Amino acid sequence: MIASLESARKSIRPFHRMSEPEVLAPLVVAATVDGHARGKIIANARGLLDDLRAAQADGWVNSFLQQYRLGTEEGTALLSLAEAFLRVPDPQTADLLIADKLTEADWSDHKGQSSSMLVNSATWGLVLGKAVLGDSTSTLKRLIAKAGEPFVRQAVGAAMRLMGQVFVMGRNIDEAMKRMESKDNRGFTASFDMLGEAARTKKDAERYFESYQAAIAAVGRNAARGHSVSVKLSALHPRYETAQSAQCVPELTDMVRALARSAASLGVQLTVDAEEAARLEMSLDIIERVSRDPELRGWDGLGMAVQAYSKRARPVIAWADALGKDSSRIMQVRLVKGAYWDSEIKHAQERGLSDFPLFTRKAATDVSYLACAQDMFAARNIRPAFATHNALTVATILQWAGDARDFEFQRLHGMGEGLFERLVRDEGYHCRTYAPVGGHRDLLAYLVRRLLENGANSSFVHQLADQSVSEDELLADPVEKVMAVGGTRHPAIAAPADLFQPERLNSTGIDLDDAALLKDIAAAMALPIKLDIESIVRPADAVTSALAAYPAWSSTPVDVRADCLDRLADLLEANRSRLMAIAVQEARKTIPDALSEVREAIDFCRYYAVRARVDLAPVELPGPTGERNVLRHEGRGVWVAIAPWNFPLAIFLGQVVAALVAGNTVVAKPAPQTPAIGSLAVALAHEAGIPKDALQIVIGSGDVGAALTADTRIAGVVFTGSVPTAKAIARNLLADDDRPLVPLIAETGGLNAMVVDSTALSEQVVRDVLLSGFQSAGQRCSALRLLLLQEDIAEHTLEMLRGAMDMLNVGDPADPATDIGPVIDQAAYDMLMAYRESVKDRIVHTVAVPGDGLFVPPTVIRLDDASDLNREYFGPLVHVATWKAGTLEATIAKINAKGFGLTMGLHSRIAGSGMLVEQLARVGNLYINRSMIGAVVGSQPFGGEGLSGTGPKAGGPHYLYRFCAERATSTDTTSAGGNASLLSLDDGT
Repeated sequence: MIASLESARKSIRPFHRMSEPEVLAPLVVAATVDGHARGKIIANARGLLDDLRAAQADGWVNSFLQQYRLGTEEGTALLSLAEAFLRVPDPQTADLLIADKLTEADWSDHKGQSSSMLVNSATWGLVLGKAVLGDSTSTLKRLIAKAGEPFVRQAVGAAMRLMGQVFVMGRNIDEAMKRMESKDNRGFTASFDMLGEAARTKKDAERYFESYQAAIAAVGRNAARGHSVSVKLSALHPRYETAQSAQCVPELTDMVRALARSAASLGVQLTVDAEEAARLEMSLDIIERVSRDPELRGWDGLGMAVQAYSKRARPVIAWADALGKDSSRIMQVRLVKGAYWDSEIKHAQERGLSDFPLFTRKAATDVSYLACAQDMFAARNIRPAFATHNALTVATILQWAGDARDFEFQRLHGMGEGLFERLVRDEGYHCRTYAPVGGHRDLLAYLVRRLLENGANSSFVHQLADQSVSEDELLADPVEKVMAVGGTRHPAIAAPADLFQPERLNSTGIDLDDAALLKDIAAAMALPIKLDIESIVRPADAVTSALAAYPAWSSTPVDVRADCLDRLADLLEANRSRLMAIAVQEARKTIPDALSEVREAIDFCRYYAVRARVDLAPVELPGPTGERNVLRHEGRGVWVAIAPWNFPLAIFLGQVVAALVAGNTVVAKPAPQTPAIGSLAVALAHEAGIPKDALQIVIGSGDVGAALTADTRIAGVVFTGSVPTAKAIARNLLADDDRPLVPLIAETGGLNAMVVDSTALSEQVVRDVLLSGFQSAGQRCSALRLLLLQEDIAEHTLEMLRGAMDMLNVGDPADPATDIGPVIDQAAYDMLMAYRESVKDRIVHTVAVPGDGLFVPPTVIRLDDASDLNREYFGPLVHVATWKAGTLEATIAKINAKGFGLTMGLHSRIAGSGMLVEQLARVGNLYINRSMIGAVVGSQPFGGEGLSGTGPKAGGPHYLYRFCAERATSTDTTSAGGNASLLSLDDGT
């Protein structure tokens, strides 16, 4: 019985982050094959393997994959080269990229090793290329160096385009359709994908929409041929995100409806591709709305893809069947294994989610695939399409189908050659080729992803090419594999909560891509919060109380102090919603920023608790016999902790708990703009067992901080804020010649630069510029201040950046759709707006903001040279300048010359450039091919040098030592009359 559409939809969500054993239990039952059927399946699969091997002996791509397998230096080098080479516009950088990739691997080991002449020829080309570009002084190099690097560059370019032709059907739809008429594709139909990666700008989305329209029109000119078109929703909207669903879902519905109407009028099938797990629910909303269009009544060409690695795959198929019944149509459903496995794993781990949305073992995905296939055969309103290159999967489906032919197989163009030819041409089965269409410059990132997926060690294609894998291993029953491990998660993949085990728990996150959860969180953020502030204590009185509490707290065992931090972490987690609401309302943080703030505070507590237990234990040191030497780390006394408003919980508590667990007492001063969240944090610390006198809070402005640092009784200051204030504190600590010398830990700001060369992927650069420069309204000490673009790609990158900036939402931080909120106060607003006005003739691009409120427009400002920026502007202002190819070292020198040293970013596919910048950059944190913000406790210790801070790094293994006094004791153990241990030794051999 088919469930109602509503009940089918409700049944999907519970599976999203369910445990693997719980999800797999019924799937194993559905995928189990009895012994008799299993024998037939294996026999058929062996025949398919013979077909595959015969075809692969003739196919140079498969031979190439076998020769240069993933995990080898050569395989990685080729993938890296293919990913970047064709988009590099200048010859100098192209030559650097080729040299970087070809000279880092040993190609000579592969000479003559392949059965393919073309592969062996390619290997010789790589050997020659390395000889030209490497350090060799061989005769070979001298002979071919006459041709020089331009020859190598042209040869590599030709090779990359040849690889592209293998995986891309055509540069445009007409070329692709013509190629489908070649003898190699006889009997096959195609589903054309216009190679639309995620749109970054509205212009991108419009261009992709037009390409889909053109593809439908072209296919429709000969609809009887049976070709179809596949659509990626992320290519049609630059903000295809849960937080933007109120806008993007209706707009995407309109676009897909328009495409569907065109397709229906021409008799062309249209399939909506599956994408990341976060987008599944939105995609179902869009598909359902399109299916209800009266103009599409009676059209059976609407299709969707389902990813078997998803824990929700089976209920999604049930929903598709219910949708078909509800809309009186047959739904075209393509079942695939899944294309975003590695990024989904990382996403869940980084965000501390309750579990993964997909299976962690390939065998579990195979079981899910088979269970879903059974459901698709049983469904009354689905026409199944099985996309696979796995001979065992194909044989199983053939067994279950019997004599039926009312389904189709699908394969990726360039992969699985030989698997389906006999089935299509001799046995009457249908197979559709998923055929990417696009220019070679645009296809390389796509190509590499396909190679990575299908070259992964666990994939069937890779294992088939691996002669060490036996046929029995290739055809092993996935159900038996899953049952052998009880359906459990792969042991090498840490659950999100266990990411940092065995040391500590990861802080728990919230799945802000879950629309229902996001709605609840947004409602909680909007409720007025009573901002309780602790009673006012005078600075001198706070120091007096903390000083009196110091002996008892310092003598408390380190394990007990660490236990207090662990309890505080648990209390922070229990009070997460309230803390987030205060962060939103008091510190004006957006919801994602507020969540990250609380998580970082929790991570600080747990990390420093672990480090204290390990690092602060007494250390036995070597010495002569009869002597005992011990090094101890003990508290210094009363520390003053002065925190900023931009991280009023995470930095505030990080400083406080580090000092406390080291055995000190603390007087904490939150920023005057954010006293409430600091007060609640201190109250929770007291609840966790930290004595009230051991942790005091003092509320006030700069005069209060000055009074605290001037108090000669304090033993140290930990401060995060501006350079002028840090210098004032340092002077204050030295003003009295009679006071002790005490440590100052200062973390300040920086002129943080991101350097981008012409090998970088523009889409990734733009994404990271938006995050690094504008998230948190640019109010992070790590935020991007100076964007340095290689001049060859500057205008192209800036054009994309302009379009992406136009899609940003500036507004109420409590609104989930808001990307950028207001700045912290009127003084900050006035300073930033005055500066913007002074450079208005240099503004490259800016965006509109609400008229009411302290909203500073995100702005890009052009400079003549990298050296023109001399101070930090603490807001959403990014300066941009260019640099010439070949001047990377000089460019880094200009950045270093400014004296700041907090963060730096580099976007480059040249590994040698990364190593060079790592060697030259005088910064505390270097980020390569990623954003420059969001340092993770214990993974990316944070802090700068020069004008950007004193160190040691917060969230790192050396931080606690700075809060300690080091005391060594040396004891002569023979003083009472001889060395008993030495005298008692026997005459051992």
